[in-house]
Amino acid sequence: MSAAYEANLEFAKSLDQQDKIAHYRDQFHIPKDKDGNNWIYMCGNSLGLQPKSTKEYINQELEDWANFGVEGHFEAKNPWMPYHEFLTESMAKVVGAKPIEVVTMNTLTTNLHLLMVSFYQPTKTKFKILIESDAFPSDRYAVESQLRFHGIDPKEGLVEWKPRQGEDLLRMEDLETILEEQGNEIALLLIGGVNYYTGQSLDIKKIAELGHAKNCMVGIDLAHGVGNIKPELHNSGVDFAAWCTYKYLNSGPGSLGGLFVHEKHAHDKSLKKFSGWWSHNKTTRFNMRQDLDVMPGAEGYQLSNPPILSMAAIKASLDMFNEVGMDALREKSEELTGYFEYLLNTIESDAIKIITPSNPKERGCQLSIQVKNADKGLHKKLTENHIITDWREPDVIRCAPIPLYNTFEDVFKMVEKLKELV
Repeated sequence: MSAAYEANLEFAKSLDQQDKIAHYRDQFHIPKDKDGNNWIYMCGNSLGLQPKSTKEYINQELEDWANFGVEGHFEAKNPWMPYHEFLTESMAKVVGAKPIEVVTMNTLTTNLHLLMVSFYQPTKTKFKILIESDAFPSDRYAVESQLRFHGIDPKEGLVEWKPRQGEDLLRMEDLETILEEQGNEIALLLIGGVNYYTGQSLDIKKIAELGHAKNCMVGIDLAHGVGNIKPELHNSGVDFAAWCTYKYLNSGPGSLGGLFVHEKHAHDKSLKKFSGWWSHNKTTRFNMRQDLDVMPGAEGYQLSNPPILSMAAIKASLDMFNEVGMDALREKSEELTGYFEYLLNTIESDAIKIITPSNPKERGCQLSIQVKNADKGLHKKLTENHIITDWREPDVIRCAPIPLYNTFEDVFKMVEKLKELV
């Protein structure tokens, strides 16, 4: 596509005029400077912008709480008792799953721990957990703590899939080698579907096939993938996945996460789980004195009644995603990120380089710009110019042109300023 691109403002504006989903930008609050000019917000991979509809969705629940009190569980416009069910179908479409496989609950790392109760069952000979070497720190901490909980020294139980010397990206053949050599000792693969640092999107279907060939369970952290790539979780065959919703799904800071459990496990009553009253059969839940009757599928992992105000914000976003569809989002995302990459490659400087894969099928919308000598000052100068990106130690500026609210003009102006600064 780059041969058809042009590095000028008129061309960028022409792409915006051709953009079929450009009007969705108007449905978001765009931060502004003191003079009323829009910031260039390229940080939706860290915290998505607020949909204008979010306030209306939350206010509806506040009004129903005020008007109905506890009866809001049944009398609210969107009754609170089954509220999580209002999100399920739309969330399933976003991640490529069946409704029985998905539930919105808790936060990402909490969900990973609950899932590992079921899917990490170490034995004396098969006890190791494999992660990517530069996994998001929370994943590493969660995995290390699981190992310790089972009496396993992380130095013995943690296996790392690393880039080769002098490289930034992971190679699938290196994962194959690790599994060939240690697969009989590895109980679980827990891999980030999109790496937070490099932006590399991994072939999770291939990872599942490789792991299952060695009788390993396979889980995916989709924090940087959900609402960004099309993971097709059901068809991938992975055993489980978990994600947050405050990045690409624009649900607000610290909002609830989601989890996926493959349908093949939905009715397996032998799976170990931590349970609570919301795990129990919803038709008899309020009988109170019955023995636990765990619901099948992902709903059976719930513990407590859901926080409605957070779910209302998620519903506002998912209703928009359901309207746009992941196909249209990915189509624009590939074009927008492709134009961004093209413009960055016009900068004649050895001070920066892109470490994210150039193949659109191996990335989402994030491009990670590695800065020579780990010069954080460049990121600071961008911020001072109201270009909001994300610095990650030791030397990367993460930039994410979000298809719902970023424009081709945004990326052009951002790169023009970056040229000036380097």
